[in-house]
Amino acid sequence: MRERSMNRRELLRDALGAAAVLTMPSGGLHDRNARLEARHRFGSDLEVALRAERWIRSVRVPTPAGVTWPSDPRDPKTVQYNLYTGSPGVVLFLLELHYATGDAAILDEAKRGADDLVANLMPGAFDGGGLYTGVAGRAFVLTETWRATGDVRYREAALRGIRLLRENAKPVGAGLEWSDSTDIISGGAGIALFLLYAARTLGDDGLSELALRAGRRLAELGQPAEGGLKWAISPRTPTLYPNFSHGAAGVSYALASIYAVTREKALLDACHAGTAYLERVAERRDGGCKVFHHEPGGLDLYYLSWCHGGPGTARLFHRLSEVTGDRTWLSRVDCYARGITTMGAPVERSPGYWNNISQCCGNAGVGEFFLSLHRVWPDRGHLEVARRAATDILSRATEENGGLKWIQAEHRVRPELLVAQTGHMQGAAGIGTFFLRLEAQAAARKPQITMPDTPWV
Repeated sequence: MRERSMNRRELLRDALGAAAVLTMPSGGLHDRNARLEARHRFGSDLEVALRAERWIRSVRVPTPAGVTWPSDPRDPKTVQYNLYTGSPGVVLFLLELHYATGDAAILDEAKRGADDLVANLMPGAFDGGGLYTGVAGRAFVLTETWRATGDVRYREAALRGIRLLRENAKPVGAGLEWSDSTDIISGGAGIALFLLYAARTLGDDGLSELALRAGRRLAELGQPAEGGLKWAISPRTPTLYPNFSHGAAGVSYALASIYAVTREKALLDACHAGTAYLERVAERRDGGCKVFHHEPGGLDLYYLSWCHGGPGTARLFHRLSEVTGDRTWLSRVDCYARGITTMGAPVERSPGYWNNISQCCGNAGVGEFFLSLHRVWPDRGHLEVARRAATDILSRATEENGGLKWIQAEHRVRPELLVAQTGHMQGAAGIGTFFLRLEAQAAARKPQITMPDTPWV
């Protein structure tokens, strides 16, 4: 099938559910043979996840309270308590693996990791609060541990984290903030999304009000640009990143999510302004959409995974379709998916899709995105893209201690820094989670854990 540009009528048709098929780089027999070889060598998707867990378990570090896992097992000093690269992401993976297997030993390992998180979430231990960098992420993982175990100790610890967020919220301008960061990873957008999750899960409507006030602050920080609004990570960062998770796409996604709960129209207006900016700066070519990495100096650089790429930015358009009822926004989700495959991902590498296999910047993030789209739009070729991502991930695996690890370059600008990591956004836990998602799809069951920053349930 030859790819071509799509006119507006065709985009609307796709948004309303026609069975358009996604064009992918050709692979044919080579891809099928690679997949068969990988399956013969490593087993099922579930077995891949179990082998990722075996490697992670082999590098565990006992603590007075439980266990933890260094981000880089070669360096014990890399033990961290953030959801991005640290032990909270490993606990999440173990919880999802327990849901898939029913293995009590895996749940016990998750609980021991959560016990260590509890011991390190004390009054006064506030580190900025971010969803992927601070208290909000730990409170999310502890809430999920409570959901999985019913043990009230984890709920109480999550509530301690929420108290820290309440105590450290600073009234500024029209709302409040925890730092001068606006983004999903470390700033107000991600914290607000956690608060909405916690309000639903813990039944505390006051947390929705806190999220609303965070949204008001985010809205007033928007900078006029291209007939809309864009956002800086912070006033201290002169470089602007437009995509999810550091810029207009991430902030606008949070504003739409807060609007869905509070119905404060000013937030939806700011979200539409952020969307208008993205629409103006997006490159459209060969039926695909993509937005540059940064300005100034990065207008011709395109990332292709969750952070700075289509798998993140497309979330905004899916959420807009949900909160407004306007399904034409879904045409943009499709357009960003095509923007990824027309660049050759998930197999071919490019400047913004380097030697990284993880959820944040590499194959696992691309694979998760297309697997999510498959649940929304079956029979469009999305599942095939997810499987191609999985095959490429397996081709890059290293066997060690009876398990699997992945040696990668976390940072694009430091390709020589090659590390096998344990965490969720960078490492084996996130890669294992992707294979659990594939296993769940094949078994026709739903994953049990949904991240606060995703519309894909």
